[in-house]
Amino acid sequence: MKNSKNSLLAKHFSHIYIEREIISHPITKIILDKFPNSVLVEIDNYKEVFSRPRQNYKLQEISKKLILAKKKGEFLYPGPPLCHDFGYNHFYYTSLILNCIFSCDYCFLKGMYSSANIVIFVNIEDYFEEIDSVLKRHPLYLSVSYDTDIMAFEKIVPFCTMFIEYATSRKDLTIEIRTKTANYEVLQSLKPPENVILAWTLSPQEIIEEFEHKTPSLSARLDAIKKAIENEWNVRLCFDPILFTNNWKEIYLKFINNMFEEIQPSKITDISVGVFRIPKDFLKRMKKVFKNEITLFPYEEENGVFTYPYELKKEMMDFFISNLSKFVPKSKIFVI
Repeated sequence: MKNSKNSLLAKHFSHIYIEREIISHPITKIILDKFPNSVLVEIDNYKEVFSRPRQNYKLQEISKKLILAKKKGEFLYPGPPLCHDFGYNHFYYTSLILNCIFSCDYCFLKGMYSSANIVIFVNIEDYFEEIDSVLKRHPLYLSVSYDTDIMAFEKIVPFCTMFIEYATSRKDLTIEIRTKTANYEVLQSLKPPENVILAWTLSPQEIIEEFEHKTPSLSARLDAIKKAIENEWNVRLCFDPILFTNNWKEIYLKFINNMFEEIQPSKITDISVGVFRIPKDFLKRMKKVFKNEITLFPYEEENGVFTYPYELKKEMMDFFISNLSKFVPKSKIFVI
């Protein structure tokens, strides 16, 4: 992996920090075997590296370091109100990995963390134990890929596969795996469980090139989606966030029409739609490091959240949904 010229990860992880407590963990060994040339540094607690003051986020993005740690405390969190619950009563998310290998200008992670480095919590068995405990009380809808793109890391650590295999035997558990990756091949050997949803975030190619740095192209994502549909996975399309930019109507109209020439709408499980929105404190931190079209827009604040002014937001949502509903029934479209 480290020597592959085509791998986005090739230039990263020259140094790997490892909590002493999990040096002998099986997942630690799986990860370290992928990076035989990395410098290994033992630490007591991941926060010594990840949460230290006066970090240079932009510099870290150029060459990210990897931090292997043991998750302690809470393993599941209630789904945030800024995210879709898709009609489930018990909506939670979990974070096995902190931060993402991609670098989208609008990503809330840039305001959530002071570090661009990647943390992987190797003790997945403790997550499973906590989920089993919750399932004894009630069903669970769980997103496992909010604070990262878990499928994009699959060639380094097989959390995506492990979660799918785990979910297969838990009838009251539904998991969503959200991604922008085109690495569908990591799932080809698996039988699709009914309670697993693969959710691809899609944007027009113009938006990808301008704002979604280091992510796969739209055509590559669509190819992955078509393979997943062909193999009978449940596939969700996520048009979130929709961004206001020059010629946005023309860009998104072409995007919707062209996309459904590639994908059969009837094969899609459902769709989520939302415009850009972000907690006030996150945007404040982002502005200190990144000054761009996303961070400098004159947003309106409502209940501690910044988003587009009401009339603009309404215009964008009405336009998008009216064109989307030409292909997909509104009962399949979830809006936030």
